[in-house]
Amino acid sequence: MKKTVLIVAALGLVPLAACSKSPEAQNVEAAADNAADQLDANASAVTAAGENLAGAAEAVADNAADALHNKADAVREAGENKADAIEKAAKQ
Repeated sequence: MKKTVLIVAALGLVPLAACSKSPEAQNVEAAADNAADQLDANASAVTAAGENLAGAAEAVADNAADALHNKADAVREAGENKADAIEKAAKQ
């Protein structure tokens, strides 16, 4: 929020500052503003990429956990089946 307030305040002062600057100074300031805007865009892209990577890593971890749960369920089921078979054989 602070950053937004500062940007809005700076944008409000730009017309006032531009009135007293030479065209060369205005060009330099405009170039700096453009460079800063590009850096902000790059920072946003890096943040988005990081969020995407985190989401992908979370999905991989979830899939691995699900696979382990499935294996555990299969082992339990196999154990129950074997115990049932042993019990059935003992009754005969």
